[in-house]
Amino acid sequence: MKVVIFCGGLGMRLREAGDDIPKPMVTIGHRPILWHLMKYYAHYGHTDFILCLGYRGDVIKKYFLNYEETSSNDFVLSGGGREIELMNRDISDWRITFADTGVNANIGQRLMAVKKYLSGEEVFLANYADGLTDMHLPSVIERFESRGKIGNFVSIRPNLSFHAVSGLPDGGVREIKPVRETDLRINTGFFMFRSEIFDYMRAGEELVEEPFQRLIEADQLLAYPYEGFTASMDTFKDKQRFDELYTKGKAPWEVWLNDVSPTVGFSDPALKTASVQPLVNSREKSAVKFPVGDALGLLNLRSPETPIGSTAQ
Repeated sequence: MKVVIFCGGLGMRLREAGDDIPKPMVTIGHRPILWHLMKYYAHYGHTDFILCLGYRGDVIKKYFLNYEETSSNDFVLSGGGREIELMNRDISDWRITFADTGVNANIGQRLMAVKKYLSGEEVFLANYADGLTDMHLPSVIERFESRGKIGNFVSIRPNLSFHAVSGLPDGGVREIKPVRETDLRINTGFFMFRSEIFDYMRAGEELVEEPFQRLIEADQLLAYPYEGFTASMDTFKDKQRFDELYTKGKAPWEVWLNDVSPTVGFSDPALKTASVQPLVNSREKSAVKFPVGDALGLLNLRSPETPIGSTAQ
């Protein structure tokens, strides 16, 4: 199954991490977040990637053209430094299509631009390139394929510290509570689509706006609720949190290293109790419940960072 990754973001809120690199190339440890994401998909057997390039796409091209296997693999050096024997390899089975999709293009335009590279693909995966998870991907794919819908995205409770307020027309307050205790869920940017998605798209449209609205009206869009680890790199503080987890050897997204039991969002048609895993350090688990269903009325669809001269990535 091919994986489309939208790599056009500038990372304006991450400029402290690097002034002249595209957002997907901001590092966690010694590898860019893009590599960590691709490694996640490859772990589950999805090694055919389409990178939708935008701002500083040349940096991404050069990274893979000059890829250094010794940075993340054990090796034996002999012959006075003239011979290198790798104990294992990272990307030898990866197939990567590099597609220039425009500096100012939004997500919908980027996806339309690589439609030709998806010929013959009944189902494909897609991602914003700025988020990581420990989610058991085969479980999500299995559910999506069994439902026969056209689109699917993974939704999570927002990992934010602010409080949500329910107000009255006269300014009175009906309720105030932590946002994580509300029914609000956001789009993580982990997508699955059938090829029919292109029938719901028009030139210039942002993917999660007009096309998704058409899918909703046709009852063709699913939201997969997930309660495990999922985090995005939107700010420099987010990068610091990723680096902290990685440095301490507690990076949940490294499913290729960890023997992690599958964590499923929910099962139809009953309620499902799942475990919540906050972003930093604490692995204490608390039970939460949410109703089954794919209604999107309470979902806040997260959009990627805005590029130059555009309303979306």
